[in-house]
Amino acid sequence: MIVGRWPRWWPEGQGGRSGPGPQCYHQMKTHHTGVAVGQPALLQARRAMKVLLLTGLGALLFAYYWDDSFDPASLQGARVLLTGASAGVGEELAYHYARLGSHLVLTAHAEALLQKVVGNCRKLGAPKVFYIAADMASPEAPEHVVQFALDKLGGLDYLVLNHIGGAPAGMRARSAQATHWLMQVNFLSYVQLTSLALPSLTDSKGSLVVVSTLLGHVPTSFSTPYSAAKFALDGFFGSLRRELDVQDVNVAITMCVLGLRDRASTAEGVRGVARAKASPGPKAALAVIRGGATRATCVFYPWRFHLLCLLRGWLPHPRAWFIRQDLNISAAVAA
Repeated sequence: MIVGRWPRWWPEGQGGRSGPGPQCYHQMKTHHTGVAVGQPALLQARRAMKVLLLTGLGALLFAYYWDDSFDPASLQGARVLLTGASAGVGEELAYHYARLGSHLVLTAHAEALLQKVVGNCRKLGAPKVFYIAADMASPEAPEHVVQFALDKLGGLDYLVLNHIGGAPAGMRARSAQATHWLMQVNFLSYVQLTSLALPSLTDSKGSLVVVSTLLGHVPTSFSTPYSAAKFALDGFFGSLRRELDVQDVNVAITMCVLGLRDRASTAEGVRGVARAKASPGPKAALAVIRGGATRATCVFYPWRFHLLCLLRGWLPHPRAWFIRQDLNISAAVAA
């Protein structure tokens, strides 16, 4: 480190050439010596500052992830409408709610799988459990589902939006037809269900729980329409949360950022393309339930996804090398 400024050249005629003069050299040596003497103290101060910052950040993260006010008894008798309940995380959500004594309305596209889940929920102790098969690709489905839930339960305390439509990962998934279908299933149906259920949730001071993925915060390759729908979810529910706060409406919105869904359809859709591992269904489902019950703003499972979302602000344009670590590029292009 250089402190101070010195004359750049000798005066002409001393030694027959231009260059640093003896007096300037003496000043430089004196200044440099002064820096050398003070440098250890400066370095120690910087190290101490780094340690304090890292300790503070660690304490904040520890408090964030270990501050647990979850009371399982609060879900006993709660009226829950759960979408995407036939497999994966949705199925595990249904089982957890059943064990906790919640009243359930389950919906998904596959009726045979729904019937199996309903039977298991009854065995696990759910006081009331109903189901309605519905295809969220149809714009009329959300209204039928919400009305069915209100008729059966008399109101709602929780709306848990978990259904998902996944197009095959690859280049062809960017077609307009695939994008339109994905937006209806993964975004517009969420908006419709929320709008229809919000009056009941307002009366009960209930909660909206939205199950999303990391692709709604950090874009990646070969997932263009899917990522667009998930980003739309984050924008819509983030804005809705602000509107409800301004209007003093006591309805909580919990956004849940999960890893690759632990279900056969999702795994098949990215087989040979993505190298990421699926999140364990039961643990991810429990994280979602705890977040909704405690009215948390965001839930990240696994927790490292929170760090990835923070890093996106620091590294908005990741190198292609990092992307290739999670993708089989040749398989994605050939898809």
